[in-house]
Amino acid sequence: MQKSFTDQMGREITINFPPKRIISIVPSQTELLFDLGLDREIIGLTKFCIHPIEKFAERTKVGGTKKLNIDLIKDLKPDLIIGNKEENTQSDIEELSEYFPVWMSDIFTLDDAMKTIGEIGALVNREPEASYLNHLISAGFNDLKTLALQHRIDKKIAYLIWRKPYMAAGKNTFIDDIMLTNGMTNMIKQERYPTITLDELKTLNCELILLSSEPYPFGEKHIEEIQAVIPNAKIMLVDGEMFSWYGSRLVKAVQYFFEFQKELY
Repeated sequence: MQKSFTDQMGREITINFPPKRIISIVPSQTELLFDLGLDREIIGLTKFCIHPIEKFAERTKVGGTKKLNIDLIKDLKPDLIIGNKEENTQSDIEELSEYFPVWMSDIFTLDDAMKTIGEIGALVNREPEASYLNHLISAGFNDLKTLALQHRIDKKIAYLIWRKPYMAAGKNTFIDDIMLTNGMTNMIKQERYPTITLDELKTLNCELILLSSEPYPFGEKHIEEIQAVIPNAKIMLVDGEMFSWYGSRLVKAVQYFFEFQKELY
């Protein structure tokens, strides 16, 4: 049967419901779809959709999130494509939308992420499973917020995502909201992902500087590099998936941040 949905960019799509041939072009949403039980329905994903790894190996790779193989996607004839405004390229989405239903998320906060899980659950006929995931996420992050208050965690933080040039997660990002939930105050006041020099970062007097594992793979040598310029800050490597993936990975993130908070008090 035909059913219509409105995505988070306000675009209405009509799909054959429930969809049987799904292509996911965002890693965190791909993992969500598998966790919702759509093993047979997912026919294509990006080369970055590595979770769960055993499913990744079995599926057709349709390029990267920013550079999709449009011809291959056309050959696969999906009845639904699921993407994200920030992760995917506007020109790719516009072209694909001429041929297939494309549902887009647009996420800035934990609440947005939970709304997305619910809406994708409805889109793919997995509403009970999505509701259960949201129950776990809501309960877990409420507990984390309570723990942060109880332990009076109030750390001034910067979160770096890139090197040469250095780039940080600023305001109006999902990462910023996740940090705030865990008692961290983002000292980067610009919106989105501004570039910043180490000298500029030093003037912010951060207590803690977090180096993400993605999209740039920061390592131990980068701690030394930054510590030489900013000796008074504690510098830590962190799992970028836990801070920035907004699908079912948030369930795993609860335990991660429970342990992470221990480092802060």
